[in-house]
Amino acid sequence: MIPAEHDETLPAALEGQPIERMRRDGVDYVILGTAHVSRASVHAVEALLETEHFDAVAVELCASRAHGIRDPEAFKQLDLFQVIRQGKAGMVAASLVLGSFQKRLAAQYGIEPGAEMKAAMDGADARNLPVWLVDREVGTTLKRAWRSVGFVQRFGLLAGMLGSVFEREEIAEADIEKLKESDLLESAFSEFATNSAPLYHALIAERDTFMAARLRENGMRMDPEAPTRKVLVVIGAGHLKGMSEQLAHQHGDAQGLADDLAVTPPASAWPKILAVGLVLAIFVAIGFAFYRSPSLGADAVKSWILLTGGLSALGALIAGGHPLSIVAAFVAGPLKPFRPGIPSGAFSAMAEAWIRKPRVVDFEHLRDDITHWTGWWKNRVARTLLNFFLVCMGTIAGEYIAGFHIIRSLL
Repeated sequence: MIPAEHDETLPAALEGQPIERMRRDGVDYVILGTAHVSRASVHAVEALLETEHFDAVAVELCASRAHGIRDPEAFKQLDLFQVIRQGKAGMVAASLVLGSFQKRLAAQYGIEPGAEMKAAMDGADARNLPVWLVDREVGTTLKRAWRSVGFVQRFGLLAGMLGSVFEREEIAEADIEKLKESDLLESAFSEFATNSAPLYHALIAERDTFMAARLRENGMRMDPEAPTRKVLVVIGAGHLKGMSEQLAHQHGDAQGLADDLAVTPPASAWPKILAVGLVLAIFVAIGFAFYRSPSLGADAVKSWILLTGGLSALGALIAGGHPLSIVAAFVAGPLKPFRPGIPSGAFSAMAEAWIRKPRVVDFEHLRDDITHWTGWWKNRVARTLLNFFLVCMGTIAGEYIAGFHIIRSLL
């Protein structure tokens, strides 16, 4: 890799903007670091496209995020029943939370989140240039981050995401520019990303490697006989240093490296083993209670039903669920061990979506509603997802509390 030459006069919009220029495998890369909510970043993208000739434009987006930016109305096509059935409710909720964090910042200054990425894609379309989507799918990144940390740190992830929903303090535009020093996902998870090496690796470092590999892979497909091969790369400035270093020094099969990082690692077996072990221990305790006394066994069964069902129903109640959704949660909670792989929240959430079918207006206002915490209860789509999440948490809490109560009653 050698630095790419550039003798043109620097436009005013580019003054002070973080830009790296390098050449790798015969391709010149102009890498612009941006803040995902910043007028200055939009102007910088437009200035580069207007003053320099490029053969392609690469953006820090995956296919799903690019679709969301190009078509903000895509959520109107969301099939809530399929999302719940396929076990994607958690991922959809996480994506909404991240979107609300970005949109909350943007709402202060009248600029849409990801405007600089949209400007890059629109500029490429206007010039008939190919657009390279070089980031890893956000769902894969979140799953790898989730599975890279332990049980305690997972609460940090949840706390960081919930904090981005409940935080109402306005941020000065000068501070938004400082977000160039970090990544959107890292910012949403606050200090948990910077203080956790596995989490930082999944959210930041792996994506630096992935994006560099995708740039190399696409660069090698360019016409080697072309007089110029020059690519504008628009990425969050939190990735500028790491990705540039990867692009400069990365070796080996680019496609293979990216494909390896795009794989979702299998979930750890220990949580399932512990969960199964807990349930088996509880059932053994219930059986022993019946052995000692039928009334003691009946009390143990009653405790199991009331605690798992009651806390599941409480989750639905807190989520503002319909009475029938609350009943569905109460019934599904105690039966969870008999239907492994199907979360108790799925039954209650599907009941909620069936009884209170989301209206067109709920999909239209979804992104705006969730920027404030009350919108999660007001919007029927968001409330259904909240129902799923809180019922699942209630069931898990009920299992542990019921188990402790039953075993203690035998001592």
